[in-house]
Amino acid sequence: MRFQRLPKSYAAVVTPLVLSLIMTFVVSLIATLRSLGLSSDLVPFWLQAWAMSWVVAFPTLLAVLPLVRRIVVAIVKT
Repeated sequence: MRFQRLPKSYAAVVTPLVLSLIMTFVVSLIATLRSLGLSSDLVPFWLQAWAMSWVVAFPTLLAVLPLVRRIVVAIVKT
């Protein structure tokens, strides 16, 4: 079973989507572990923290990505 790949034009949205999912996954896990430790409540609290952080992170990435690209162009030789 193969899935249909998205057109190249979707890359501008898919890149920050994947980046925000991965980054919030890791950061929220670390923050939740520091807060609760290895407790039986870890997974539900972490998933809630992950969802809340992703809701903020994804639109933030969409908004700041053009600025980040300009900053990178100014810093990196082409």
